[in-house]
Amino acid sequence: MWHAAECESVFHELATQDQGLSQTEAARRLRIYGPNRLRPPKKQGPLVRFLYQFHNVLIYVLLIAAVVTTVLAHWVDTGVILGVVVINALIGFMQEGKAERALDAIRNMLSQQASVNRDGQYLLLLADELVPGDVVILRPGDKVPADLRIFRTKELRVDEAVLTGESVPVEKSTTPVTATANIADRSCMAYAGTLVTYGQASGIVVATGDNTEIGRISAMLRRITTLTTPLLRQMARFGTWLTAAIGIIACTTFVFGVIVQGYSATDMFLAAVGLSVAAIPEGLPAIVTITLAIGVQRMARRRAIIRRLPAVEALGSITVICSDKTGTLTRNEMTVRTVVTADSTIDVSGVGYDPHGGFSIDGRALTTTDGNNILQEMARAAILCNEADVSEVDNQWCLRGDPTEGALVVLGLKTGLETKLVRQQWPQTDVIPFESEHRFMATLHHDHSGQGYIFLKGAPERVLQMCTRQLTRTGDRSLNLPYWQDCQHLIAARGQRLLALAFKSAANDHRELRFADVETGFTLLGIVGLIDPPRQEAIEAVSVCQSAGIKVKMITGDHAVTARAIAEQMGISFGKAAVGGGDLEGLSDGTLQQLVEETDIFARASPEHKLRLVKALQANGHVVAMTGDGVNDAPALKRADVGVAMGIKGTEVSKEAAEMVLADDNFASIVHAVEEGRTVDDNIKKSILFILPTNGGEALALIAAIVLGRMLPITPVQILWINMITAVTLALSLAFEPCETHVMKRPPKDPRESILSGFMVWRIVLVSVILVAGVFGLFLWHREHGDALEYARTVAVNTLVLFEAFYLLNTRYIQAPVLNREGLFGNRYVLLAIALVIGFQLLYTYAPFMQYLFESQSLSAAHWLSIVLVASTVFFIVEAEKYLLAAYRNKRADNGDHPKQVGHRAL
Repeated sequence: MWHAAECESVFHELATQDQGLSQTEAARRLRIYGPNRLRPPKKQGPLVRFLYQFHNVLIYVLLIAAVVTTVLAHWVDTGVILGVVVINALIGFMQEGKAERALDAIRNMLSQQASVNRDGQYLLLLADELVPGDVVILRPGDKVPADLRIFRTKELRVDEAVLTGESVPVEKSTTPVTATANIADRSCMAYAGTLVTYGQASGIVVATGDNTEIGRISAMLRRITTLTTPLLRQMARFGTWLTAAIGIIACTTFVFGVIVQGYSATDMFLAAVGLSVAAIPEGLPAIVTITLAIGVQRMARRRAIIRRLPAVEALGSITVICSDKTGTLTRNEMTVRTVVTADSTIDVSGVGYDPHGGFSIDGRALTTTDGNNILQEMARAAILCNEADVSEVDNQWCLRGDPTEGALVVLGLKTGLETKLVRQQWPQTDVIPFESEHRFMATLHHDHSGQGYIFLKGAPERVLQMCTRQLTRTGDRSLNLPYWQDCQHLIAARGQRLLALAFKSAANDHRELRFADVETGFTLLGIVGLIDPPRQEAIEAVSVCQSAGIKVKMITGDHAVTARAIAEQMGISFGKAAVGGGDLEGLSDGTLQQLVEETDIFARASPEHKLRLVKALQANGHVVAMTGDGVNDAPALKRADVGVAMGIKGTEVSKEAAEMVLADDNFASIVHAVEEGRTVDDNIKKSILFILPTNGGEALALIAAIVLGRMLPITPVQILWINMITAVTLALSLAFEPCETHVMKRPPKDPRESILSGFMVWRIVLVSVILVAGVFGLFLWHREHGDALEYARTVAVNTLVLFEAFYLLNTRYIQAPVLNREGLFGNRYVLLAIALVIGFQLLYTYAPFMQYLFESQSLSAAHWLSIVLVASTVFFIVEAEKYLLAAYRNKRADNGDHPKQVGHRAL
């Protein structure tokens, strides 16, 4: 535990000194410890990764269909099916390798060069050459090259957001901390991959490569198993069930035909093959893949980039979103929200580094000309006792310097002061920089007439010790210490960080600032409260999530008080305490699973804590989305059902570990993605509900023919034509169905539910029976009236296809009626698909080459009329069923009985 050891003990343990190692000793240790880089894992070769794409139940169904068509020597159909399989595999192959790329990104986070003391001389070496015991010098802008125990520091501040989630740079010291301290509280350590923002320091290298904190996260990523999505789990169960059912039915039919009806084994084998072709929905996997791909395109237009195709549907199943705070729910831009003077508490509006905003007292707008000179004086002090600046670049306000100092500059700009003009009027003469030991910064200024002032800012408890007076509207008064202490408690309870501002006069000839000059005699101007504010759009997005039945939980590395304040502002939690990372350490998995259901805020969370929390939620049956932007979020991002990384401020590690990247870093984009995900889920259900009755009708028609001892109404090759043409045209049009009105007003679907609900099975059976009755009925009618077998089969094929065209309109809404303009004409792709399929069927019926291939014959106009009349019955029967079920549900609701929902108005 290097963070708990005294510096002398660290030097002794690593056999080094403050002048560093000798070159000879460093070379010896390099041979022992190896280079300071993360060890690359063993990777699967491209061929193995490509072949692995075929290890999927959806693909197995397609391959079975390809085998069947090959047995029948229908090479065109085989080619089409195998083409779909290969395209699907290529898509998956290009999406694969997420874990390896995440590890590569982590390796690239290590610093490229480091300033090292070897043989008493400072050298610039490749970071790869660092070894434990080396002495490294850190300066502003440096990326920390290895894990360091700091033994000498001058105002060092390190941005650790990528590792801990801390929203502001952390002050470092040489003082050891307790052995049990969280990584975010180890103030004497600087970790590899973090960034020096201010000051200087010297540190001893205590860990390199895989032994660093980043190395530990890398190892965690290698061990994490990515869960399959709800869709893949459901399709796996469905595919297994469907394959078994088709096999049993085909075998039973074969035995029945041979033994009972006396057909030859050869004829019955061909009939069984035809039955299998009819029952296998070979177009379904392709339709699912295309529907997911369309969802990817829609999400991209709404600033959400999908990296793994099945994640689209998983978004629609999300029940919990675990969100990091800094940069995700908040802006990652410190902002002054409260100003306390001796006379009043002033609220400050506006967020981030944009200087647009105002001031109010108890809801009453306040201008800087309202006689509130104290606010002007505080703003001037905030600009002068400051080394940061903000400027507008390409319509974006950017910070140069420390985030806290940047927030103070913005405060000054909101009062109407101009930073450049104020600093020209009061040029800085001398400065005492901020150091953690004395916890303040002081600057000496003189105006152009020689009048001098010392401005002071720092921790309120320290600044109050240096003040004897306070500035009020009526002049200087004695310091009211109890008042200021009460104000501190009030602001701190809001989760805001506190800074006090003060000033004192200086003589004209006072040109050098010493500590003795600032020990006492200051007049307190006031205290400011700063916070990294929540995004307004994120607040609205949280509300939408809650309306959609999705829980939002905050998991952050920041302090508990800050996390709770942000959570209450966002509506995530009210009046509930935050649970700290230390409280999770000793909990069993069972206890944690209970705690995670009851708690919405987790603070000071390490990467291990975040990962355990995601696993606990998944163990409780939740489908979890995890958002984040730092290295510390990567393990949980990878484990979550949907990992969501920030595209602008997110690290490469988090992007590579995630399934989805937000191009605008906007939490609200997650809501749009969930909406699109639910739409994709709806459209997949609609496709299944459309395709399966077609296969059911075909299969039942063949079974009915065998049972009744009649000729098959449709041949296997005609079945393949129907399946191919309807999958390419009619079923595909459902993939373009838009988001329904109330899609975000219903609770998430149960991730454990089957892909076929009881209601869907009922609808499939109902429509299958309607189809077989119409198709087989017309086939028998034409045969009984002396029409040729080929003519009757042509009627049967066209009847089945037109059945599907009418039923497609029903399927646009699963339970809501479609007898309105939106239902009939709301999706132009549906109308285009129906027009295309009619054109294909006319070609099938009348084109000579099609008649040769499929043994079809030209039909008369009268028979076309009978086909349309019979096929249209499915539309009216299904619409009548919808009205009856709706009336039944309404009656039960009126009686106070609320049945379990099987659908919703949006469908």
